[in-house]
Amino acid sequence: MNTVLPDSGAPWTVNLEERVAALEIVLLRRTYVLPWTQFLYAEGGDDEVRIVFAAHDIVVRGFGLALLLADVAAQRMAVLREPTSADRFRSNGGRMIRELIVQKVEQDEAHG
Repeated sequence: MNTVLPDSGAPWTVNLEERVAALEIVLLRRTYVLPWTQFLYAEGGDDEVRIVFAAHDIVVRGFGLALLLADVAAQRMAVLREPTSADRFRSNGGRMIRELIVQKVEQDEAHG
């Protein structure tokens, strides 16, 4: 597994050799593990990426996020980490996550 962490350039971990079974989202106070089998789509650009699973929406804001979108599209991202307060102001290699939001999709929203 190839690890890419905030100190080395990006706050996510990818596996370059094969697809991973699930995406682990590590927030400061909670961790989610979402299986890639429930992945629906992703959209965005360099400053914001939205990753949609069957029951959760993930919004990632920052800059240099085009690489993150490519890793999501290939389903090779294993871990996505929320930055600490200190990390939000540090720029590493032109890529930075400033905000990571996980929202549960309500059933009424999903069907209507």
